[in-house]
Amino acid sequence: MSDHLISDDAAELGQDEAATKAAVFAAAERLFALHGFQNVSVRDITAAAGVNLASVNYHFGSKDALLFEIFRRRTSELNRERARMLHEAAGRHGGKPPVREILEALFAPPLRWADPAGDRQVSVQFIIRARSEGTEEIREVLQNDVSHLERFAEALKTACPHLPPETVYWRLHFCLGMVHNNRFVEFDRLHHLSGGATREGDVPALLARMLDFAEAGFRA
Repeated sequence: MSDHLISDDAAELGQDEAATKAAVFAAAERLFALHGFQNVSVRDITAAAGVNLASVNYHFGSKDALLFEIFRRRTSELNRERARMLHEAAGRHGGKPPVREILEALFAPPLRWADPAGDRQVSVQFIIRARSEGTEEIREVLQNDVSHLERFAEALKTACPHLPPETVYWRLHFCLGMVHNNRFVEFDRLHHLSGGATREGDVPALLARMLDFAEAGFRA
C-alpha cells in the first residue's frame, strides 16, 4: 500500500473519530439538559448519538469527564463572549465603560443563548443543570474560579467611585442572581402573577428591563 493511500486512510479515520466525538458531545449535552445528570446513562448517550457503547470512555474517559468537558467548553464560550463585549465597551469609552454597558456585557450573552428562538437554549439549560446537579469537579470550579468575574468587578469599581468596593461586590453578586434565575421557562408563572401584564418574549426588551433595574442599584 502506498504512503498516499495510508495517509488518506488515516485522515478518513481521524475524521470519523472526530465526528463520533462530536456526536457523543451533542447527544450528552441535550440529554443532560433535558433529563438531568443522574437520569442519563452512558447507554442512553451512545444510543442517542448512534455510536458504539465504548465511545464515551474512548473519547472522554468517563461519564463524569464528559460532563466536565461540556461544562468547561460551554462556560468558556459564554465567558469569552462576555469578555469581548466588555472589551468593546471599554474601547468605546477610553477604558472606562459606564455601568449600563458593563452590565449589558454580563447579561446579554446568557440571555441571548436562552432565547427559545435561538439555537443555544440547550447549552444554557445544561449550564443551569450543572450549577445544581454537577459533579464535585464542576462544583469546585463554580466555587473557586472567579477569573471571568474579576474584570467585571474591576470595571464596576472604576465606574462607581462613590461606592465602597465591598458594596460593588455585593451588588455584582445580586446581578448574577438575576442572570441565574431569570429564565424564559419561568415567565409563565410571572404572567399568571401579573394577571397577564408581563408576557415577555422579546429578548432586547427583557434585556432593557434587566439593565434598568440593575443599573439603578449602582447609583447610590
